[in-house]
Amino acid sequence: MEKLQAALDKARKSRTEHSALPGRRHDTREVKADVPDTVLARWQALTPFEVQEKHLVQHRIVTRLAGKAATPFDILRTKTLLQMRQNGWKRLAITSPMPNSGKTTTACNLALGLGRQRDLRSILLDLDLRDPSAQSFFETTPPHGIGEVLTGAVPFEKQALRYGDNVAVSMAQKAETDPTRILLSEDATAAIDEIEATYEPDVMIFDLPSVLVNDDTRAFLKNADCALIVARADTTQYEQFQTCRREIEQQTNLLGVVLNAYRHDKRSSRSS
Repeated sequence: MEKLQAALDKARKSRTEHSALPGRRHDTREVKADVPDTVLARWQALTPFEVQEKHLVQHRIVTRLAGKAATPFDILRTKTLLQMRQNGWKRLAITSPMPNSGKTTTACNLALGLGRQRDLRSILLDLDLRDPSAQSFFETTPPHGIGEVLTGAVPFEKQALRYGDNVAVSMAQKAETDPTRILLSEDATAAIDEIEATYEPDVMIFDLPSVLVNDDTRAFLKNADCALIVARADTTQYEQFQTCRREIEQQTNLLGVVLNAYRHDKRSSRSS
């Protein structure tokens, strides 16, 4: 635990000192006060969906409404949004060193938390194509899979679903057998660029696979402005975290680290 915490402190310091990588995207466009009617119409044209609060809570999605349970994710939302705005970033990748660290839970909570900001538009894309789970988290199956959007077979407006007025979710229908072929392709890059240009989201969240289990995340990170690592305190090993961090920093900017499942011992804090 001490080694992992020390690594998190080091990553935080490195992030503060680290300027944008050469060649990384920076959006220097002025923020417009008024959203064009055409953009609003495109958002409204997306098929809406709803999910029961009970089902969300069962999957630890707690940010649809403000409250005590949502507070940690709201803090993450605000810190993430402020830092991305400061650097002109819109595309956030969320990943982890190994599976079962809580990255999809974090991505979904961040998306719904952003949805409570009525002046923001956010898009969540489930790119863990070997083991997609967003559709079970949201209890919704899209008419087409996100893989069909990335290959250009289906337009985004025919596949994505809208939660509320300002959150779009693009999910998989089933697992893909060769995700790297899709994520590494120029078609995927073109599809992401087109989605951003057409819907003008303030934030795009990519729920990516764990870095150390395959090469899918490595294939896609070139399309992200920054990345958030979700580490699990009781299972993530120091060496795994360090390897994951190095892999990410080679391709994009490290936004930060979420230490999940940390148990604070109040007794030890009182005695120290």
